[in-house]
Amino acid sequence: MSMERVRQHLDEQNIKYSILQHSPAYTAQEVAESVHVTGRHFAKCVIVKIDGRLAQVVLPASDQVDLKRMAQSVGATSVELAGEDEFQESFPDCEVGAMPPFGNLFGMEVFVSPHLTAADRIAFNAGNHTDVMQLSYGDFQRLVDPIEVAL
Repeated sequence: MSMERVRQHLDEQNIKYSILQHSPAYTAQEVAESVHVTGRHFAKCVIVKIDGRLAQVVLPASDQVDLKRMAQSVGATSVELAGEDEFQESFPDCEVGAMPPFGNLFGMEVFVSPHLTAADRIAFNAGNHTDVMQLSYGDFQRLVDPIEVAL
């Protein structure tokens, strides 16, 4: 139960967050617009394989992952996008494409774009295509301890 685990973790840590509902939207940019959050502050999650190991990359909705650049940044031979079938069981109760950026709770390393670290608050899909969770970037940083990497 991945979203339940995230909410429980936030509650245990006394983290203040809000959940916004919107009509179904599927691209990170569409979701950001529907909840009136700029694309720079809306975090999308991309699952990659770094030398065959699953990892989560968190970046602004308006950005793309440069796989070659990321491989250089982390000193890996290869970084490639993971197929849905490779990571879906890691997020059992999440709709595909709506995973929250808490890969650390699911045994994955989490990498974050420096473009997101400047945000005071970030918003992200809360496990489905109609709910968005928002919290302070500082709280996200403290809970996830993501590795900042040039993407």
